[in-house]
Amino acid sequence: MLEAGIKGHGELVVTEDVTAVKVGSGELNVLATPAMIALIEKTAWQSVAAELEPGWGTVGGLVNVSHLAPTPLGMKGLCDTVLTAVEGRKLVFEAVVFDECGEIGRGTHERFTVNNERFADKALKRSEK
Repeated sequence: MLEAGIKGHGELVVTEDVTAVKVGSGELNVLATPAMIALIEKTAWQSVAAELEPGWGTVGGLVNVSHLAPTPLGMKGLCDTVLTAVEGRKLVFEAVVFDECGEIGRGTHERFTVNNERFADKALKRSEK
């Protein structure tokens, strides 16, 4: 059952694949902001996945984060999320991201519960227009 207080933890190692240069968000070989956001989304998604009914999932709807410090190649990025509110289908998470030296990002993330099959059908119908 989805209730406020569910916690998640995720991590990644900063490899070339998640740098600003590689993802196209900058010129430096540091953790890209889009990669940090993906870590937040993945951590939040995985934290609630086991609480959903079969055939249901979540999709991201809003991300509001600050990227506060650079993380170089080889370091770990660690993410902690907490589900702070369940408002119908909307799930609100607080996220904090660290590397081995301290905090590198924080913010909020909203996800929405969806029936996976209906959501996929809706997406397919958009491609047929």
